Amino acid sequence: MSQVDHRPDAGPAIAADPPRLEIPAIDVRAHSVRLGKTPDNKLEVPAHGSEVGWWVGGSRPGERGAAVIAGHVDTKSGPAVFHRLSQLTPGSEIRFVREGGAVARFIVVRKERYPKSRFPTQRVYGETSEPVLRLITCGGTFDGSTGHYRDNVVVYARGA
Repeated sequence: MSQVDHRPDAGPAIAADPPRLEIPAIDVRAHSVRLGKTPDNKLEVPAHGSEVGWWVGGSRPGERGAAVIAGHVDTKSGPAVFHRLSQLTPGSEIRFVREGGAVARFIVVRKERYPKSRFPTQRVYGETSEPVLRLITCGGTFDGSTGHYRDNVVVYARGA
């Protein structure tokens, strides 16, 4: 069974729609940018609180393997795209719409919170035999001395 749906051709497109993430249960519809790694080998983060980022070192959403998408929980000016991520429950639908309109669909399986010092890198980024999605944001207690949250929230989803 294919994990990606395709919209019927509506005629010639003037410009491709940018990729986006849609999570109806928490009212997310966000532009997606590509993310790499920082010089100290950490995942880059999106430049803006209103967008999400897909890690290009992993699988494309909907293809076999782990696709990882990160977004901010908040910014200095207020809530960001993933400010309600911790409210997702098992069974919630997530859609990743690629350029050109192909839709990869996922269903939330679970969510977990980890201290950043004990982040489960292999569990989040490791190889899988089927399409899965990992959504990552910050969570837990905010550390005013560092300006960062102490934990990460990870939502695990499987291809629908």
